[in-house]
Amino acid sequence: MIELKDLKKSFGEKTVLRGVNLTIKAGETTCIIGRSGCGKSVLLKLIVGLLVPDEGTVIVDGQDISRLSQEQLFRMRRHIGYVFQAAALFDSLNVFDNIVMSLVEHGITDKIMLDAEARRVLSAVGLLPALTLQGTPVYEAEYANLRLKKPSDLSGGMKKRVGVARALVGKPDYIFYDEPTTGLDPITSQQIDDLIETLDNTIDATSVVISHDIFSVFNIADQVVMLEGGLVHFEGTVDELRATTDPVVVDFLRRYVSAPSAAL
Repeated sequence: MIELKDLKKSFGEKTVLRGVNLTIKAGETTCIIGRSGCGKSVLLKLIVGLLVPDEGTVIVDGQDISRLSQEQLFRMRRHIGYVFQAAALFDSLNVFDNIVMSLVEHGITDKIMLDAEARRVLSAVGLLPALTLQGTPVYEAEYANLRLKKPSDLSGGMKKRVGVARALVGKPDYIFYDEPTTGLDPITSQQIDDLIETLDNTIDATSVVISHDIFSVFNIADQVVMLEGGLVHFEGTVDELRATTDPVVVDFLRRYVSAPSAAL
């Protein structure tokens, strides 16, 4: 479980978060929405310790992130998978090396172990057949072809899937998605939504999704949180989001649904 208590963050004279209180429940998919600059990405960076709050606390599994040493923070991050907005794959590395990079950074260099983990996560995101087909000519040919591809050889949807696969390495307790459907066509966006939902049902992890795609939110969220004015303005289920008469939320949804490609 993640608990945010009276969280405040400013950058110079610009105040982004004014006292956010939020509990992210274990095992659920929580989607965070809001206007551009409302602090959605800042919130994620505070949770993983990439930023330090000006005031307030971030509690992950009972640990106050601000009180952890760099070594403790490093160990904590092993339990978090992060899917970046543009996949953030390293252009100079092939698919295999992009995926196992975090394991190598943590001192795991056994080739059999790295290979097994790459196969597991690539199968989990649908880029390889099921692991039960491992060893068959079709599976091995697909794996041999995929693992050596560079990011420039991949479609937008494939890059996103590789980014998700990388986040699944090590079986994290938490997976953070930063606008996972940005830049994708509607069909590919739906495929990524389906993937997130499938993973939510098949792995024991808590998901936090920042999204500007309200239709994606409707598809995948267990809980929706809307930030407005540096605070949590709305918190509820998708059904409660659809049914609310709160004028700020209604205006946000109306503006967004009428212009779904707008960056929020």
